[in-house]
Amino acid sequence: MAATHNEYRGYLRNNVHMEAGQHRFHPVQNSEPTYRPLLFGTLAVMGLLQVASSVAILLHLTGYLQEVDLSTAPHRPIEEVQTEPVLNALRDTRKTRRCKTPKESLPSAHLPIRRPQEYPKKDVRQAITIDWEEKHGYHHKMGYQKGKLLVIEPGFYYVYAKTCFRYYRIPEDSSQAEIPPVDVSNTQLIQYVYHESIKWNKAVMLMKTGSTMRWNDTSYNMYCAQQGRGVQLEEGDALFVNVSNAWMLDLEGEGTYFGAIKLGN
Repeated sequence: MAATHNEYRGYLRNNVHMEAGQHRFHPVQNSEPTYRPLLFGTLAVMGLLQVASSVAILLHLTGYLQEVDLSTAPHRPIEEVQTEPVLNALRDTRKTRRCKTPKESLPSAHLPIRRPQEYPKKDVRQAITIDWEEKHGYHHKMGYQKGKLLVIEPGFYYVYAKTCFRYYRIPEDSSQAEIPPVDVSNTQLIQYVYHESIKWNKAVMLMKTGSTMRWNDTSYNMYCAQQGRGVQLEEGDALFVNVSNAWMLDLEGEGTYFGAIKLGN
């Protein structure tokens, strides 16, 4: 009976030591899930590199890629290589967007009729040269003197002119001075544009237009004549406009004007 009790105590002691020994060791986690993504990523990168190298070799064999001999290439500073395309782009932009200065623009002129001015009413069929206003118009690389545009730079010019005529009688109860009655039942309103050539020392008619108007002397009447054409001009030539019945001219610059612009050589 004593032996049996001692065996039982030894059995209990052994069980206690075994349980204590089990708590000394930490459970080991499975490392398989940690290494699996790394393995797959490595294989994917190797596959991509293999495909890229294969494509490069194929392009080289077909002639799309050529070998570059760096020993024979010109050596330039890094700053020059990097900044040259930018500077070229800026130069191109300046060339395309640069506005022309007045010195580079073509000769031209546009002059409205000068006001106030009075023309005689006798000899109305005689053509009279119109005077133009410099202050309210302009002439660039062209001169002006006594109704004539002067050519400074030779070339092919487009010349244009427009004149408006009007006639009406102011009612008697108006405070303005009444225009004396004039027979306007058969009125010739003609516009002439002349080219005075310094080479031939004479004036040649470039254009002529107009009409014979049958107006009523008791109502408002108006007529406009407009024309234009190209002509070759030399340095020192002149242009001017003559009209019949100049006393009927409309003195508004929007209706009566004269000008020219150079189109080329």
